[in-house]
Amino acid sequence: MRWFWIDRFIEFVRDTRATTIKNVSFGEEPIDDYLPGHPHYPHSLIIEGMAQTGGLLVSEAEGFQRKTVLAKVSKAIFHDLVVPGDQILLTAIVQDKKPTGAIVEGKVTVNGQIQAELELSFAFLDDRFGGGALFPPEDLLRTLRILKLFDVAVDQNGNRIHAPEHMIEAERLAAREFVRSRAVSQLKPN
Repeated sequence: MRWFWIDRFIEFVRDTRATTIKNVSFGEEPIDDYLPGHPHYPHSLIIEGMAQTGGLLVSEAEGFQRKTVLAKVSKAIFHDLVVPGDQILLTAIVQDKKPTGAIVEGKVTVNGQIQAELELSFAFLDDRFGGGALFPPEDLLRTLRILKLFDVAVDQNGNRIHAPEHMIEAERLAAREFVRSRAVSQLKPN
């Protein structure tokens, strides 16, 4: 769960649109290694940031219980480079959503200027691709809280969206197990 290429949600409207920010720092490893002598943020990571923004947007309505994966990059037009010190604004807009997947239009801006235009297709995987979630729900919930998704998330009527109960319960169970394992380890002689 550490490979998130977004820093925070600033807008989230269920099944409609989401906007995230990514602060680009010279301290990030990809900046230095991508093209030595010409530090800039790789286009592939901008696509990945949009995929994470759009993927979370199309997964939220089902409580993040569907396995959602990026299936296709239909369009990726880049107008400029992103350099250290820039703040990227990634806006994902749902164009179409069906039981098998979704199409998201993406717009990436820096300082109000369009940096990239994207169109991404997502697939919702069924049980043929294995049971269980892609990420443990308690870990995903922790990440969504760090990204402040539930601070800004609303449905189409403007009502606040809260964390799904199954994720909260998974978090409670994980916390109990952690406390239990710590207690058992303290009882064992060294």
